[in-house]
This record gives sequence, C-alpha cells and structure tokens, in this order.
Amino acid sequence: MSDTPELRQATDADLPALEQLIETSTRTLLARHYTAAQLEAALGPVFGVDRQLVRDGTYFACVQAGEIVACGGWSRRASVYGGDRSRVAADPLLDPARDAARIRAFFVAPAWERRGLGRRLLAASEAAIRAAGFARIELAATLAGEPLYRAHGYTVAARTEAPLPDGQTLTVIRMAKQLA
Repeated sequence: MSDTPELRQATDADLPALEQLIETSTRTLLARHYTAAQLEAALGPVFGVDRQLVRDGTYFACVQAGEIVACGGWSRRASVYGGDRSRVAADPLLDPARDAARIRAFFVAPAWERRGLGRRLLAASEAAIRAAGFARIELAATLAGEPLYRAHGYTVAARTEAPLPDGQTLTVIRMAKQLA
C-alpha cells in the first residue's frame, strides 16, 4: 500500500467524516494560533462543512486506508468561508468573466500535517479553477494557512476580524492571486 493518500472528489457519503476531520483539525492545529473559546465559537459557522461544495463537485478528500486525512477545495459561489448550517438562502454563482473563484476549507488531520497534502489540494483546486475559466482567485486564510498560500503566490489583500456568534472575533487574512 502506498503512503501517499488518494486525492478524489468528496461525496455526500463523506460528510460525517469531513465534519469530524474539520473539528479535530480545528481544535488541534488551529489551537496554536487562536484561543479555545474562539475555536469553539467558530466551529460550525466559520469552520464547518459546506455541502454545496460537495454537491458542486469542487471539494476534494485525501484518503489513506479508507480514512479521510485532508480535505479542501474551491468554489464558484459567493461565500468566501464558512459552513452551510446557518445559510438561509442559496449561495449565488460567480461569473468567471468578472468574479474571482474561491479557495475554501482546507483541513488536515494532525498526524498528516506537513506532508504536502495542502499543496496537493491547492494544485488540484487551481487546475479546476483554470478549467472553469476563472482568471482570479480569492480566499480567507487562517493564521495557520497564510504561509501555504503565500508560498504559492497569493498576496494579502486585508487582515480582518470575522465576527463570531458569541461576540468574539477571529483573525482571517483575505488573500488573492491572479492566474497566468
């Protein structure tokens, strides 16, 4: 068996495993950058599964021995980040002729960090974005994710504080990249 996880599109059957991975990754890897209270408040509204990405076929899973060890993808929809639990209306489609595609929701299992899975997910996402006709990409990075995106040509557009349901905020970095 290879020690390189398979990269494939996520499916509805993966949703429970994706939710668990997102929760574990958030509580473990992001704890280096945010407080426990921030992370608890962010689970769901900021860090959660967006089923629309799975339905659109734009969300990927890295699978090793039947276990999802990383996930992430892109979107042709308006939302820049967040799970879909509190979304009340359809997330509108973007126009590749005028809008930027979105990189969305990258999470890695703690035992698999620093093994290039983020790079693989980003490369697959960028290839799909190009194939869909987009010329620009935008994303909202966590403090943990900023170095990955910076290393792949993304530039900081703004540092913002995303509001959380309990009145706290969470630092996110808006980044962008022009495709060649």
